[in-house]
Amino acid sequence: MSRRLLSTVATGALLLGLAACGDPNPGAVTTPPPDIGIDAPSDGGGKSSDGGDEPTAEAPDIPPPDPADYEGMDQNTPEGAEQAFRYYIAVSIWAHQTGDDSALERLEGEDCGGCDVLNDDVTPIRENGLYWSELTRFDTGTAIHESSTFDHEIGYVFTLESHKRPNEDFTESILVSDVEYVTIGGMDWEGEVWIVNGMTINWGDDIYEG
Repeated sequence: MSRRLLSTVATGALLLGLAACGDPNPGAVTTPPPDIGIDAPSDGGGKSSDGGDEPTAEAPDIPPPDPADYEGMDQNTPEGAEQAFRYYIAVSIWAHQTGDDSALERLEGEDCGGCDVLNDDVTPIRENGLYWSELTRFDTGTAIHESSTFDHEIGYVFTLESHKRPNEDFTESILVSDVEYVTIGGMDWEGEVWIVNGMTINWGDDIYEG
């Protein structure tokens, strides 16, 4: 059975007041690497598109997000779920910058369709050597929602500053303007960590849920 999330419209309305309170707070995507089992890329990038072993481009040497910047994400509290979802988004951005999506698999559930939509381009990014450039993430705000299907649903609105990323055909890098994302993460406490088991994501005119 599908596990339904709140609509992005509802989240956007809840967070609109946060945006009006002042300028968005910058959320740095890249921070000094901790010992969290995520290794910075060391193989020089992905394979060539014809399946050979020659790397197409060198992956940027960008350290992974630091859990210490997301205080409480290891705690079974609503605020812990909130911080864990923000961390998940940061790791997703880092995966797009480095081609390393191994950590994402440990942070998301197998049936999280929205997670697949958010990250399904990491593999072609790696294979074609067309990585996202370094950037800054600006947080508009977060909201904790009650949920009948997840332990918590976390609304999170953020903007990625103008940066380079591959075009739709993964043939070249293009410069994109600032991109605002409106997201909801369906968070469940499993073992001793928060797992993203569902996500709605909206950017531009595109809305995905799963």
